[in-house]
Formats: sequence, structure tokens, C-alpha cells
Amino acid sequence: MKIVLAIDRDRISPVLDAARCFLLVTAGPDGPPIRRKLHIADADPVTKAKRIAGLGGEILICGAVSWPLEALLHSSGIRVIPNTCGPTEEVIAAFFRGDLTERAFLMPGCPGRQYRRRHRHGMKWRMRGY
Repeated sequence: MKIVLAIDRDRISPVLDAARCFLLVTAGPDGPPIRRKLHIADADPVTKAKRIAGLGGEILICGAVSWPLEALLHSSGIRVIPNTCGPTEEVIAAFFRGDLTERAFLMPGCPGRQYRRRHRHGMKWRMRGY
């Protein structure tokens, strides 16, 4: 399994759209996960989504994310786990333990891990939890 994390130093980056540093974590059945830091400096959501998808990760863990970038990543087959905060190593450990849903890793002010889908003919937002 490969997961991608948007990071800022040793923490999850607060905003994916502004993130430039990413950590690709590849976990196999044997041995510890392999970590690789990468830089993606693209500001354009389309280019950034393509570059992130090109990393081969199945899941992206990040802080806040704009709906266009989230939709592009989702259409590329990447499951986005937004509104995450905390030290990178603690988030990775919680993800592999299945504890990432704990409120301790939820960004302050966020009601839960939800994604938005904008309706085509209006500005209504539909919220749905994971």
C-alpha cells in the first residue's frame, strides 16, 4: 500500500493547495514502511493533481483542500483524507493502526472528515462523511 502525505517540516501541511513537500510511504507485508520525500511546487490544481497521482499513492492524507483539487484527485482514483493535522510520524502510525479517525488528528474547527461536492446548477454543497 502506498500513501501520500502533504507535509510541512515534521507535521501535516495545513493546506494541500499550498503544500510543496510530500512524503510517499510504501508499506509492504514485511519490514518497516519505506519513506521518500518529494517536492511538488505546482500551484495549478490540475498540474498538482497529475503530479500527485503520478506518485502512485492510493490514499492522500492532508489538511484543508479546495474542492477543485479534491475533485481532481478523486477522479484520478485517489482517496483523500482531508482535515488532518498533527505530527507526521504520529499520523502515519495512527493510519496503519486504523486510529486516524480519532478527533486528536482532526483540524481545529472541522466538524469531521467530510468531502464536498458542488452541484452543477447552483452553489449548494452536499456534505457526506467517510
